[in-house]
Amino acid sequence: MRLTEVETAIWVTLVGIEGNDGAEKKLAQFGLFTGDRARVVRRAPLGGPLLLDAGGREIALGRSLAHKILVEPSACGSP
Repeated sequence: MRLTEVETAIWVTLVGIEGNDGAEKKLAQFGLFTGDRARVVRRAPLGGPLLLDAGGREIALGRSLAHKILVEPSACGSP
């Protein structure tokens, strides 16, 4: 499933990134890596960015980048 498909407040684990190395490098700049857990806190209207909670940090990701992130639901409900 893609990060853009996740419901708000559901914890997920990042399992992969589709696309070129540029997407992976961009996520690394935000401190996000495969295996990290995050949840969508808020979705901006009209195709705006997603606000993530990742390890106590809030990170805004554009929808095009978020669409490249593959996730799966986490086993437990919080980090």
